[in-house]
Amino acid sequence: MFLLKEKQIEELNKKILDEHKDKEIVLGNGSINSAIVLIGEAPGAKEVEEKLPFVGQAGKHLEEFLNILELDRGELYITNTVKFRPTRKSSKTGREINRAPSKKEIEDFKEYLFDEIDIIKPKVIVTLGNVPLKTMMSNENNKIGELHGKNIKVNIKNKEYDLFPLYHPAAVIYRRELKEVYIDDLKKLKKFKESTLKD
Repeated sequence: MFLLKEKQIEELNKKILDEHKDKEIVLGNGSINSAIVLIGEAPGAKEVEEKLPFVGQAGKHLEEFLNILELDRGELYITNTVKFRPTRKSSKTGREINRAPSKKEIEDFKEYLFDEIDIIKPKVIVTLGNVPLKTMMSNENNKIGELHGKNIKVNIKNKEYDLFPLYHPAAVIYRRELKEVYIDDLKKLKKFKESTLKD
């Protein structure tokens, strides 16, 4: 089973790289047998540099996530909705800065994301922020403010999954009042993990 999954992920990754040769792609990373898949929005500059999701500033937030859930990074599979860094030029500095991915960019990578999930078949999918939440639910109207910390059922490629949406850790930096909410949601996720993810 492990070797089959490994081969499937390799083939999927090759397809992504072949079809997006003009982009600096950051592929999913981690345990392909993980019970939890963690999905972010898109890689930032540090992720592109290291070719790994959730490193640098995002990695610091991931540590808090892992500490509360009592997990090691190696036990997770971590990926992004869009596999390259969407940027725009800063009007102040003229440098490239992050921007939210466009609908077309999300659509271009949606099937890859669903294929990744279909290969790994986790017990729970954790989304960080609005972009992965809306993508997983195929619904533009869903908002993280209404659904965070709740267990939702989603159907991906004819299989039902538990979806657990969280605020994006970056949102917590900009909106201090969300910190307590984010920590509470992580504690709920920990309880859910302990009751659901028993082997």
